[in-house]
Amino acid sequence: MGKRNWKKWEKNNITCKGSGGIYCLGTIGAAVYYLQQATGFWSGVLAILKALVWPAFLVHKLLGI
Repeated sequence: MGKRNWKKWEKNNITCKGSGGIYCLGTIGAAVYYLQQATGFWSGVLAILKALVWPAFLVHKLLGI
């Protein structure tokens, strides 16, 4: 991408700057939810991993796959 094209892309780029905070709150909420259901150390580790990929679980549930 040349310098001229980069400036054009920057000018036309629309971003949602608040979505990172929403994702962070969702991840914290998912971690709390999954950790409450954990019964041991390794299930707690799995809970943290699940909390990091919670959007995939959400999409899977919403699409009913």
